This record gives sequence, structure tokens and C-alpha cells, in this order.
Amino acid sequence: MKWFQNLGRALMLPVAVLPAAAILAGIGNWILGFSDGNVVGTFLQSAGTSILDHLGILFAVGIAIGLSKDKHGAAGLSGLVGFLVVSSLLSIESVADLQGIDKDSVNAAFEQNDNVFIGIITGVISASMYNRFSSVKLPDALAFFSGKRLAPIMSAAAMVVTAAVLYFVWPVVYQWLVAFGTGISNLGSIGAGLYGFFNRLLIPTGLHHALNSVFWFDVAGIDDIGKFLASEGEKGVTGMYQAGFFPIMMFGLPGAALAMYHTAKTKRKKTAASLMLAAAFAAFFTGVTEPLEFSFMFLAPALYVVHALLTGISLFVASFFQWTSGFGFSAGFVDYFLSFTNPIANQPYMLIVQGLVFAVIYYFLFRFLIVKFNLKTPGREDEGETEQEGEDAPAEGDKTAVMAAQIYEGLGGDENVTSVDYCTTRLRVEVKDMDKVDESKIKSTGVPGTNVVGKHNIQVIVGTSVQFVADAIEKIRK
Repeated sequence: MKWFQNLGRALMLPVAVLPAAAILAGIGNWILGFSDGNVVGTFLQSAGTSILDHLGILFAVGIAIGLSKDKHGAAGLSGLVGFLVVSSLLSIESVADLQGIDKDSVNAAFEQNDNVFIGIITGVISASMYNRFSSVKLPDALAFFSGKRLAPIMSAAAMVVTAAVLYFVWPVVYQWLVAFGTGISNLGSIGAGLYGFFNRLLIPTGLHHALNSVFWFDVAGIDDIGKFLASEGEKGVTGMYQAGFFPIMMFGLPGAALAMYHTAKTKRKKTAASLMLAAAFAAFFTGVTEPLEFSFMFLAPALYVVHALLTGISLFVASFFQWTSGFGFSAGFVDYFLSFTNPIANQPYMLIVQGLVFAVIYYFLFRFLIVKFNLKTPGREDEGETEQEGEDAPAEGDKTAVMAAQIYEGLGGDENVTSVDYCTTRLRVEVKDMDKVDESKIKSTGVPGTNVVGKHNIQVIVGTSVQFVADAIEKIRK
């Protein structure tokens, strides 16, 4: 499980590139919406789609860096070298030469030899080669190639072997992925709903990225994000695996946040308000929902299942009525605004209407369930589970540094913390003894929550400022 969580964290690096594509393609589409054929609009749109056309190599480099032991650039170079090797060996031209046939007769799987799936495999293997060989010292005659210079060389060698295996395996895997994607696609709106449901259920494990890659990227030919941003595909269909998220992230989850604030205990309403307001704004404006979802995911897991079901229903409704829109990063206001004039978007304004309905549903359903079953959402914890409001609050100085110091102290400090890393919104910490972790002290800093994922691993959900908290903790550790 830890390995998959590390992979999920590493995936965030290449995924974080997508907002650039969204902004460029979105502004380009916006301009072209007012003036078709406009040179500036075409230029910006092409700049955005150029990123999407090379996601495979971005994933190879990004994952290689993310999974490397010291996040060194040489690991990224290893990923780049590995990807160039495998994509060239599995190209249509190369396979045609190996099989002695015409290029038109080559299995269609090899037309997809540079996709995200291959990029992920390359990134994982390249990171392994870097971690294994970047500290190796060769004999004096070969000393120049020692250490970090050796990693790209070994990655190239490993990817030659990998390409030989994929030569036989990839056509089978590809056909399975196509069958899986096609099976869901053939279910139409129901398939979109099922995808939305499982997408949310997998969030706690980080494995939702694997599911997303099938529908959002060009792994199985669906490529919902790429086709939408490039204004390709079928109007009312392209975007069906994205559109239903807008009503949830922009309206539904903020409605849930309001319900959790209103049901919080009186003396904890102020703390709940600050947490819910920040998390709800992040969900609405940027589509980053983890701070809000993690605030109740483990405190009230049944409520999170309800959230997953409502997400599935939202994707089903949007797909059924063919209300489509898309995003480059997540389903927040920024992406909604930028994609509104995309010519392939179909009645995107109806997603606002749908969102308002879901905001009401989320608010009243969450409020009813919280009160009916006395669910321990933020602000409703039993006495003693949280610190008194205002206790340990910083009187002055850098709030981030103070928060980091208190979180680190709650984790057990130098005597207990083995390693600290972070992803988009979470600190990922490895500790020697989980019994020495004081979750109450950590939560008293105002973070949305914590998540124990094993005997020696805990996540602290901080929010979008997690990098600065992680940097402050690293300074303390030094």
C-alpha cells in the first residue's frame, strides 16, 4: 500500500503541469470563440495542446523524479532516456522492421507506444535504476560513468529489456484496457456514473489516478481531457467523464461544508468555520477537494460513501442530458470559466443549475445524517479529542513555522520521525512508533485531519500550503 501511495504522490508532479495546458488552451479557445481563425487564439490553443500531446514523456520524467530517493534531476534524465528508448523500440517503424511486414499491418497497439501508461512504467523503472545505481562507484578506468551518470545508462539498458517484454505483453494489455474503457463507454451515462463513484472511493488510497488515466488520457482511446481541450470529438459526449465533477466540487462540497459548520458544537464553531471556509473555497475555486474530503473521510466514513454516490449520480445526470465541460487540472471555477467558450462544450451553463440543486441536496442530506447518527464531523468530536480553542495558538511570528513546529512535535520529533514528504495537499510521514504520535496536538493546529495508513506511516492533511509546512519541518529537522 505504501508503494502505491508513493506512486500516487509521484503522479502529482506531471499532473501539476496540466493547469498550464488548461490556461493556454482555455484562453486560446476563449479568443477563438469571439474571433474564429484569430492568430493569437490559434497560437495559444496550439501551445496548450502541445503539452497534452506529450503527456507520456512528462509522466516518465515526473514519476522518475518523484520516486527517486533524493529527487535529483539525474533521475528525471533517466526517465527521459528510458522513455526515448522504449518508445523508439516499440514504434510502428521499428516493429514493422522486426516483423518484416508493412507498417500498415502492424498491430494498432503500437500506435499508442508513447502514452501515459508506458510513461508510468518507464518512470517507475527509471526511478528504481536511479535509486540502485546512483551511488555505485565503478573501477578507475570507468570512473567517469560512476554515480549519478550511471543511472541514465542503466535505465536505457533496463528499458531495452522492458521493450522486449512489452513487445509481447503490450498488445494484450492494450486490448484489455480498450475493452475495459469500451465496456464502460458502452454503458453510456451509467458508465459515467460508475466511474464517478469509484473515482471518489479510491481517493483515500491515491489509486484514483490509475482509474483516471483510462478515461482522461489516451491510454484506451478515450482521452476525454485531451480531446476536450483540443476541441475534438463529439459535442455533448466529449467531456462526459469530467462535466459531472463541476457541480460536486463547485457547489456540492461547499454545501456539505456549510452543513458541517452548522452542526458543529457551539464552542467549536469558530474553528470549524475557518476550516470549512478555506476548504470550501479551495474546492469551488480550484477544484482541490482533499482538504474538505479528508476532514470527514475518516471521521465519518459512511458520509464519505454518500459523497461518492452523489458524485456518481452527478456524472450520470450531466452525461444523460449531455451537459459537457472539461478541465485541465480539476473541476473548479478557474477551469470552468476558461472552458466555458470551448466550442465542444455543450450547455455548460446547465452545470451551474445542476450544481445549485446538488448544493441543496448535499446541505440537507449531510445535515440530516450528521444529526441523525451523531457523526463526528469537524467540530463535533468528543470532549478531549481536540485541544481547547486557542490553546497553543501562535501569538506572533511566522504562522507556518509555528504550525510546522507543532505538527512535528505532535509526530514525535527527531526521536520518532524517520522521513517527511508531501504531495498536493498532504504531508506523508514515516515514524518509528505510531503510539508516540499525538494526533490531538497535530489537529489543534487547524489542519483538516490526519490519516494513519500503516504501522509506521501517517498523513497530515494540510491543504494547498503543504509545501511551505514541509519546508519548515525540514528546517527543523536539520
